[in-house]
Amino acid sequence: MTPEQRELFDAALAAMANAHAPYSNYPVGAAVRAESGRVYAGCNVENAAYPQGWCAETSAIAAMVSAGERRITAVLTVAGGELVGTCCGGCRQKLREFADLAVPIWSCAPDGIRATFTLDELLPHSFGPEHLA
Repeated sequence: MTPEQRELFDAALAAMANAHAPYSNYPVGAAVRAESGRVYAGCNVENAAYPQGWCAETSAIAAMVSAGERRITAVLTVAGGELVGTCCGGCRQKLREFADLAVPIWSCAPDGIRATFTLDELLPHSFGPEHLA
């Protein structure tokens, strides 16, 4: 793992430990690096009314935007289980709002990186802010 990946990984793993996932029992942590270099982390926060919950990526994006930043340069998620956990469709679109298509997204388990994607690979032929310009 590179130092950049390690910083994101440590932040996402720490956030994952705070996840509120009593319904799915699937805690997730995410970290995004903003254009400034700062790292923002988030965890999933479930709600008994399922549509009201927040994904980890959404929480990390909200922390970044709340701090006044608008551009993501890297994303890393940590989830358990045997399968590679990738961002859900809604989070892919949320990332698209703040990230270029070439931004790397590292999908990890608690023991390290399992897969690497670009946003374009996870959300091909996407609709973005430039479509509304």
